[in-house]
Amino acid sequence: MIVSKIKKAYFRLCFIRYKGKSHSELMRLENFIARRLAGSGAKSFSVLIIRIATVAIALSMTVMIVATSLITGFKNEISSKIFGFWGHIHITDNNINRTFEAYPVDVKQSFYPHLDTMDQVPYYDYRTFMGWQLGEDMVEKKTEGGIQHIQVFAHKPGIIKTKDQIEGIILKGVGNDFDWDNLAEYLKEGKAIRTQDSTASRDILISQQTSNRLKLKIGDAMTVHFVQDGDQIPRRFKVCGIYKTGLEEYDQKFALVDIRVIQEVLGWDENQVGGFEVFIDDISDLNEINEYIYLEELPMELDALTIRQKFPSIFEWLSLQDINEIVILVLMLLVAIINMMTTLMILILERTNMIGVLKALGNTDWGIRKIFLYQAAYIIGVGLFWGNLIGLSLCFIQKTFGIVKLSEADYYLNVAPIEINLWTILLLNLGTLVLTVLFLIIPSYLITSITPVKAIRFK
Repeated sequence: MIVSKIKKAYFRLCFIRYKGKSHSELMRLENFIARRLAGSGAKSFSVLIIRIATVAIALSMTVMIVATSLITGFKNEISSKIFGFWGHIHITDNNINRTFEAYPVDVKQSFYPHLDTMDQVPYYDYRTFMGWQLGEDMVEKKTEGGIQHIQVFAHKPGIIKTKDQIEGIILKGVGNDFDWDNLAEYLKEGKAIRTQDSTASRDILISQQTSNRLKLKIGDAMTVHFVQDGDQIPRRFKVCGIYKTGLEEYDQKFALVDIRVIQEVLGWDENQVGGFEVFIDDISDLNEINEYIYLEELPMELDALTIRQKFPSIFEWLSLQDINEIVILVLMLLVAIINMMTTLMILILERTNMIGVLKALGNTDWGIRKIFLYQAAYIIGVGLFWGNLIGLSLCFIQKTFGIVKLSEADYYLNVAPIEINLWTILLLNLGTLVLTVLFLIIPSYLITSITPVKAIRFK
């Protein structure tokens, strides 16, 4: 028999001792029995099932941690590349379109250059809790950060001509206020453009992709032909540096030059630029700061657009990764729940004799169910511990050594990025534990169908 006479006597003494005791003391007894059952697992028929359930929980948590960290890192790395190259917000003339046709904007604006001294921005929004709206009243809030930097830019399409190659290009003109720190990590060879001289620099910073296709290297000369008002205007440049963001769409099309060259070709004076790029401290404030700039800082003839609005296609693609993440988390959670429900049913059936003894001694169905729920929670806890240990270890190894490689042409990155968010991992653990235990209440109803007389005679 599963429950020996010694165990029966032990349980009888326990219930005599706890008779008339408080609810909390009875809970301690149920927890104590659950721990004893878990500790005797090595001698039990169900040990293999318990180990399988623990492994299933561990693997589910490992996959959830790795998937969440990978997708978060993937989205943030690509977003940071785009924002590092373009800024977060563009301030341009209302007439500008997406073909990079140039419309001059006067650089003498009330917001330039002091806009980057702005700290937190006030705005009104609904009260929320974990993404859920609370009530209909709006309250004043403040952004997490402010504006980090503002700089001028101008674009002009042209055609690169070398000895044996011709290729279209869009030149992005930058000035003295350009923040080279945002581009420093992508500069593979050479140096930044010299924009401090009194005359326009003829340096050009090209992408590695353009360098490979046109067989250009540092110090090589090249000619770019512009078309302005029906006339062809050639300008000679010298390659000063080579960059690589990994974003093929941008690396293939853009090169950086002194903004004075663009102004000269377009016939603009030194106070006319194509627009302003704004960098912010916290990406979560993007929409609020963009709205504030548009409503409070800009004159009527200027417009402010976030880079998400200006180039929506790549951000729509990134948002699809959220669906992948949800699917993975739901599948792994289902695996954990189904395994634990099966395990709990086996544990209950194996301990049928013990359940009959406990009922005969006066314990309630709910009290006995709690014993098995405590035991299941212990199994889940062990699985979560190993899942966190393995998952975080894998993330640390990938983040440190970059073992898993990617095709940069397809994924814009050459190494699978990892970004660990401790709050997200904590929520994954709590969510898995709570949801799994809640679902285990269903198979625990099997205990109510067990009668003491038949159970004690069960072998």
